[in-house]
Amino acid sequence: MSTPAAHPSPRPYQSYVYAYPHKTAYRPLDGDRPTLRRLWAHERKDALSLYAHIPFCEVRCGFCNLFTRIGAPDELTGRYLDALDRQAVAVRDALGDDAPVHFAAAAFGGGTPTFLTAQELERLCDIAEKRMGADLGAVPLSVETSPATATADRLAVLAGRGTTRISIGVQSFVDAEARAAVRPQRRAEVESALGRIRDSRIPVLNIDLIYGIDGQTERTWLSSLDAALAWRPEELYLYPLYVRPLTGLGRLGEAAGGSVGDSARVTAGDAAWDEQRLRLYRAGRDHLLAHEYEQVSMRMFRRAGAPPAAADACQTDGMIGLGCGARSYTSALHYSFDYAVDMREIRGIIDGYTRSEDFSRAEVGRYVDADEARRRHLLQSLLQAQGMEVAGYRERFGADPADHFRTELERFAARGWLDSAAAPDRLRLTPEGLAHSDALGPELFSPAVRAAMATYELK
Repeated sequence: MSTPAAHPSPRPYQSYVYAYPHKTAYRPLDGDRPTLRRLWAHERKDALSLYAHIPFCEVRCGFCNLFTRIGAPDELTGRYLDALDRQAVAVRDALGDDAPVHFAAAAFGGGTPTFLTAQELERLCDIAEKRMGADLGAVPLSVETSPATATADRLAVLAGRGTTRISIGVQSFVDAEARAAVRPQRRAEVESALGRIRDSRIPVLNIDLIYGIDGQTERTWLSSLDAALAWRPEELYLYPLYVRPLTGLGRLGEAAGGSVGDSARVTAGDAAWDEQRLRLYRAGRDHLLAHEYEQVSMRMFRRAGAPPAAADACQTDGMIGLGCGARSYTSALHYSFDYAVDMREIRGIIDGYTRSEDFSRAEVGRYVDADEARRRHLLQSLLQAQGMEVAGYRERFGADPADHFRTELERFAARGWLDSAAAPDRLRLTPEGLAHSDALGPELFSPAVRAAMATYELK
């Protein structure tokens, strides 16, 4: 076993790891644009996940690098839903009827799905049900919202169509911190939105909060947590702030000469900011654990006794993504449309999507071979607080994880990231290992994926 000195810990905040391979490793499938019918011909279709992406927001937060645009002029939302409808027809046709097609979970994300009007949300649900065949009233349905768009009429539609979970991005209950994150909102508006959500009686409320904002202290961070806890949310997600290229905060940092200033944290080697985020993460984690929340992953905490959560509908094989910002996962290929962060590029991609009449082929993606499948499974399992059953890995891949990832696992153990007290047949992270999930995850990326991500052209 390697010694701790041989493997010093890397910077704790390297890459927000929530999917693998990362979308920046995707490339146009120019020479082989496979038909969806061929891609799904031999896939299991009895427990599919459905994800619909709505790429519109009323504002764009300074930290956001998601595929979304501000506003929707000239009836763009209607044209977008028209295209979503055409895509759904093509995808459902490609799934065929040779084997039963059943959806086990659904999610609407973005962007902000509740940017759509109540009537448009009804249409979105109709597309999911009448075109795709998903029974939204019988499966877990998660929907993302924002304080400004969580209106009573929209929430009534979502509740009536079977929504079981609503996730609201608050980020901070401190107005000055929200402004520092380039997220114009007032606490009074947030509290009103949370009241409307609770009035809707959607069973699970999730609140997203961010730590590492300029000017944030442990006191203000805990005050935001307490403000969230007052609503007794079933789930809380705690996200570290990242400042990425082409985002609002990233541009502010560039304008300031690339240094760490009051408006943005952009220097890659800023050890002080790393330490601040780690300190706030630990304080937040301990605060939630003391208030009877259980830790599910580095980011996710669930209230004791809350309704059981469905598996993440957005990260499993057998996922159907609708919309130009959505990904779809088969066992052999992850595919999507083009990806961008710059607003001009995003507008062009959305306009192209709304004009498209042919959705029968995969356009952009990355093939997943046996090695990548093993990495994906280990990464997604190990980053959960409960860890991974070795027997399940062995049954799926024919060997122990140590046979495939001995070097990486020894390195993690040397850093104190693996729990030596876990059951013999379970790989589990220590609390410190969970704290370093955004450093551990990237170390499991394959050389090929690393190379593709490094050569991705930002746009």
